Amino acid sequence: MKSHIQSLLEQTLESFKQQGIVPADFEARIQVDRTKDKSHGDLATNLAMMLTKVAGKNPRELAQLIIDTLPASTFVAKVEIAGPGFINFFINDSALADQLQNALNDEHFGIKLPTPQTIVVDYSSPNLAKEMHVGHLRSTIIGDSVVRALEFLGHNVIRQNHVGDWGTQFGMLLAYMEELRAKNGEQAQLELSDLENFYRAAKLRFDESAEFATRARQLVVELQSGDAYCNKLWREFNDISLSHCHDVYARLGVSLTRADVHGESAYNADLEQVVKDLDAQGLLTESNGAKVVFQEAFRNKEGEPLPVIIQKADGGYLYATSDLAAMRYRSSVLKADRVLYFVDLRQALHFQQVFSLAKLAKFVREDMSLEHLGFGTMNGEDGRPFKTRSGGVVKLVDLLDEANVRALELVRSKNPDMDEATLAEIARVVGIGAVKYADLSKNRTSDYIFSFEQMLSFEGNTAPYLLYAYTRVVGIFKRVTDLDLSQAKIVLEHEKEKDLGNKLAQFGEILNRVVDKGQPHVLCAYLYELAGAFSSFYEACPVLAADNDAQKNSRLLLAQLTARTLQKGLNLLGIETLERM
Repeated sequence: MKSHIQSLLEQTLESFKQQGIVPADFEARIQVDRTKDKSHGDLATNLAMMLTKVAGKNPRELAQLIIDTLPASTFVAKVEIAGPGFINFFINDSALADQLQNALNDEHFGIKLPTPQTIVVDYSSPNLAKEMHVGHLRSTIIGDSVVRALEFLGHNVIRQNHVGDWGTQFGMLLAYMEELRAKNGEQAQLELSDLENFYRAAKLRFDESAEFATRARQLVVELQSGDAYCNKLWREFNDISLSHCHDVYARLGVSLTRADVHGESAYNADLEQVVKDLDAQGLLTESNGAKVVFQEAFRNKEGEPLPVIIQKADGGYLYATSDLAAMRYRSSVLKADRVLYFVDLRQALHFQQVFSLAKLAKFVREDMSLEHLGFGTMNGEDGRPFKTRSGGVVKLVDLLDEANVRALELVRSKNPDMDEATLAEIARVVGIGAVKYADLSKNRTSDYIFSFEQMLSFEGNTAPYLLYAYTRVVGIFKRVTDLDLSQAKIVLEHEKEKDLGNKLAQFGEILNRVVDKGQPHVLCAYLYELAGAFSSFYEACPVLAADNDAQKNSRLLLAQLTARTLQKGLNLLGIETLERM
């Protein structure tokens, strides 16, 4: 509905340009907002006040001119001028009911789909030398939620798991793997099942043994030169590491697969060419033996230019080099219209620099959008980055295990007579859903405090609350026999029916905000408000005890659309639903 009003206003503005009321080249971002007080209509715009200066007319005079010029619409029942020049729109209840009826019968909920784009989404991207820890949670689940929403709206989405599978640390790891296998092949496999301990043990050997360190450095050289033996060891190590990652993805319900892995090593063959191409364009400068690029726009506090290091003095490459190669690949091979990077906010400067350089060097098409969608940190109760009691990094799998244990205790306390298998399944969905929702419901750019107690609460904006709200809605239909709604029509008469209908009609508008800004918390807030709107509707408007069959069936359709919207919304967040709790 909001997008429909925006379209009417865009047509009106175009008419003003043709009439010479505003300049032909005038551009305005037309804002349409939902009113807080329904007595002032459903939607409002300040367009008249925006046009005052360029049109040379007072706002109320312009507001009336806008109203007189608006194209006819069955969705608009009435338009009024308020205050200094606001324009308030009252939505036609019958047209709203028709929109909801259409949403019920459409797999995309009647949402007008945008022009499809090819969108590359770079997310999760763990370091294969270590197990996934809590620091990987946000990139993984925020990226996956946005991917799901993009695909639902018809875009061609290419997932890219840019894993850290290359670099000097692999010489150390391969040397330790080689050493263990020489002693006991089975022991090597056993120790690799715990990557964190394997990495620490390899680092200890590197620091303590000069002979081991020499072998590690030799293996790096051989690996980077394409030695068959080293590459075989490297592939085996990566395969084991990826198995750890995909076990976690499976538990989280994340849609990344092995086919989506396109790590740093994938660009290794192009790194030398990146250096040559930058040099050929006269962009490279030597600084302390390293090859760097300085860009005027990036300077430190003292006003000195900040370098993008492309190649170190020892000939090694850095993240910037592989990122530039990746951007070129995503532009020329994948033909991306947008590339979204879900990487934490501390990397903001890095991405600003390499995005700018990629455009400057023409590694990417001018019309390709490069977007760093950064996020804040997940902190413990003390406000510091989440750690174990001993101060170590929390493995993601351990966090999920604890969530499952706590969820099982919670569910058992609510259902003491339920069988263990059912309890375990409900606990799995609630535990994983609670962890994901607690993160996704926070503004992406904010830090947040991780609290099991808060996230497993049945009160407030939490996964347990929404999962229970969904079971309450679908529970209505379990009490109905021989239900046939094929001829039923939605009619909005009661104020709470209209409130619920207006909230349901916002679904498409919300999803467009999620994909435009990469902000799943907007969808979380919407689902919470929708559950609240349904609760108010259900208290005020008897469904199964309605005054007549037509009213009962209309309210059942509203309940049906609410259930579908809650389920689809949670699905787009990567959260499963339950039929009972």
